[in-house]
Amino acid sequence: MSPREQQLVELVDTVGGAVGAATVDEAHRAPGRLHRAFSVMLVDDDGRVLLQQRAAVKTRFALRWANACCGHPAPGEAVTDAARRRMAEELGVTTVPLREVGVYVYQAADPATGRVEYEYDHVLVGSFTASAGGAFAVDPAEVAAVEWVTAEGLAARLSQTPDLYAPWLAGVVAAWQGSSA
Repeated sequence: MSPREQQLVELVDTVGGAVGAATVDEAHRAPGRLHRAFSVMLVDDDGRVLLQQRAAVKTRFALRWANACCGHPAPGEAVTDAARRRMAEELGVTTVPLREVGVYVYQAADPATGRVEYEYDHVLVGSFTASAGGAFAVDPAEVAAVEWVTAEGLAARLSQTPDLYAPWLAGVVAAWQGSSA
């Protein structure tokens, strides 16, 4: 089991109040335990969003396309601090300011592994400009590929081939788009 599976996550109630802690492994075993998470949407100067294809070694939804970065804050850790840490680890991105635009609660079982996502997901958005570094240094243990797509193109893809995407992506996109309305 990877060291990341032994890290602690913060268990929460249905309104996001902390109620305890569990390891990543424990929180994702069926039927799943509701825990705090984050999903980062990175948007470029042209309004495109960054997608990452999750690495083949991921224990949940491997090789599915998802938003730029996801993860879990440690118990008591600020969501934005955890998101900045994971963006640096996964993508090599360190200079993008983030703002929270909403929360999305979802539950989904991975048919390939039986692992369960049950997350109180804080949706964060950052503007990724050429002046902010422009290039990625992806960790291949986390990310198989990255791609910039338009919001319209992503909506079409999610509609046509939903099984290629992480089950949380549509809700994360809806939270992001709802924040810009």
